[in-house]
Amino acid sequence: MKKELLIIEDDKYISDLEKDYLEVSGYNVTTIADGAEGLNLALSRDFALIILDLMLPGMDGFEICRQIRSEKDVPLIMVTAKKEEIDKNRGFGLGIDDYIVKPFSPSELVARVNAHIARYERLTTKGSAKPEDVLNLGKLIIDRSARRIFVNDNEVTFTHKEFELLVFLALNPNVVYSKDTLFDKIWGLDAIGETSTVTVHINRIRDKIEDDSSNPTYIETVWGVGYRFRYIAK
Repeated sequence: MKKELLIIEDDKYISDLEKDYLEVSGYNVTTIADGAEGLNLALSRDFALIILDLMLPGMDGFEICRQIRSEKDVPLIMVTAKKEEIDKNRGFGLGIDDYIVKPFSPSELVARVNAHIARYERLTTKGSAKPEDVLNLGKLIIDRSARRIFVNDNEVTFTHKEFELLVFLALNPNVVYSKDTLFDKIWGLDAIGETSTVTVHINRIRDKIEDDSSNPTYIETVWGVGYRFRYIAK
């Protein structure tokens, strides 16, 4: 069965170009020109990936991303024009997985779509949890197979990049990783963006798992070097 993609883009030439190349590559593609209508469709149906323009009538791409992320975990690629001054860290912090800048090569877009879907599917392969898939770290429990995180027995929602970053650090405790290394390990697709997005994600993770994010128990900052996951059982 062909995977379903959603394009939210008000420039008909661009949306038709994206649609044509993606359909030739084996996807079923739905296009919507209005931001609010695109959001409603994104929330009402299950898509393998969503491509959204930053500047849209009705609602901008950042707000669409925020509302999608509050309910769904789906790969999101934002399209932006070179002339637009955007806060990439804001987008990554809201849960954008990748940026692509206009004008772009349609083959590059297809390659990124393929890579993000494949990566997401590897991370979300369903199956019964094995003991080794559950990391029990005191008040923090990470169920890797179910992709669920509990803090003090309460489930906490994570974007898949936040989840991926936390799991990577938790599986490699007491090892210090630079922001460059973490960006390469977690994003790893020559994504448009800066390594400072790692800091944005670390801060968001701390806000979700730490009693005091300014004095973290789990993810420590090693000044001038990077971050490490440190947990001492009590």
